[in-house]
Amino acid sequence: MKPRRYHGLKRPKLRQTWNKYNLYNLARMRQPKVGLDGETFFQQKWRAKGMLRAYHGEHVVERKWERMFSRRLLGVANMDPAYMARHDGSELAAGRGSGRDQPPTHGAAVVEKNTLTPYMQMAFAPMERRLDIAVFRAMFASSARQARQFCVHRKVKVNGKVMPYPSYRLNPGDMFQVDPEMVLLGTGRQKTDADADAGKRKKKKAKSASSEEVEEPVEEEEEQASEPAPAAYQDPDTTDVADPEKADLAPTRRQIQDLIERAKEVVDESELGVAQKRKLREFARQARTLLSRAGRQNASASDIANELSGMMADLRLSSPTSRAAEPEEEDSGEAELTRDERRILERLIREDEENPYDPSKPYRTPWQPRPYMSPFAFIPRYLEVNPNICAAVYLRHPVARVGGAEVPTPFNNEISQLAFNWYLRRR
Repeated sequence: MKPRRYHGLKRPKLRQTWNKYNLYNLARMRQPKVGLDGETFFQQKWRAKGMLRAYHGEHVVERKWERMFSRRLLGVANMDPAYMARHDGSELAAGRGSGRDQPPTHGAAVVEKNTLTPYMQMAFAPMERRLDIAVFRAMFASSARQARQFCVHRKVKVNGKVMPYPSYRLNPGDMFQVDPEMVLLGTGRQKTDADADAGKRKKKKAKSASSEEVEEPVEEEEEQASEPAPAAYQDPDTTDVADPEKADLAPTRRQIQDLIERAKEVVDESELGVAQKRKLREFARQARTLLSRAGRQNASASDIANELSGMMADLRLSSPTSRAAEPEEEDSGEAELTRDERRILERLIREDEENPYDPSKPYRTPWQPRPYMSPFAFIPRYLEVNPNICAAVYLRHPVARVGGAEVPTPFNNEISQLAFNWYLRRR
């Protein structure tokens, strides 16, 4: 059986996802007309229910949602603090629901519009309590299905404990936190085929470099086989200094290789000046020399690390006074960097330090936000989100106010009312 397309353009269904096809369907959406062509009331409710269920928790089984459904629609009244300070509020309470509200003055020059509270938009408010929906609303995942996957893979914590159940209903005051690596994966750009191939090549180079490091001491051991082997036990006073042969320089070699590749990419892609490119090429040449030295037997990890840090420090541009104190570079004919060029290079180095290039990550590096993300950048008022630690607090249940409801939905009040009536009769 051929599977159905999740995102269709001929018969579109709106979804809770940042997909570009879903954004296109939202952009060209027109509010559906119900009650046309002689539809019965049952048919209107059925069609409205289908459209809303395709958006609100379509990955939730229908019987589970029917158990979650509640006919209690929460709402609040907007009260002016200045008015409440002057009055006790009995005027508002007396006319509420008794038909004694002040009638509009139709003969006035300006007639105030009677703004209603869209209670029917709260039909799917219980769905917002689910953990996976809350993770998606907090912008920690690119879709509700991906948020569910994070929960199942034990990447989400609630109040400090791992919560593998995406159907967990949050209570006011609960704090949930998502693994930062999963947030970067869900909200960042995906790797292309070229990025994946580059990551594979780097892994192969790292493996070959580590194998060469292992083979070199083996050959020397064969040459020194005639020498007597050291005793099994040695005095601690004579073994306080670490043996340089046992130092593992594979991570250091891998970092140097990544720096060389990153310098090549900056030279090829960035719009730098001649002096800046020359400086980066010189850095790559010194890094290759350091890489060959790191593969030797007598290489020291501390010396390699110190020299690498010194190279990184030299790569940063010095002040104009210090550059004027170097007559060798002026005599060699190199053009001095201007203030704008110096600022650009410093910014590139700072960005590379804050957001490095790491092909081992499952997402594209340097990290960039996922495309078509900005139209969906919306956080409801009932959530307090801290993106620095990838955590959020479920403050309270969503409510309806005068002129708007806190449950995000692309459908109008009429469609929501029909869907609410459908589930109301089935309880």
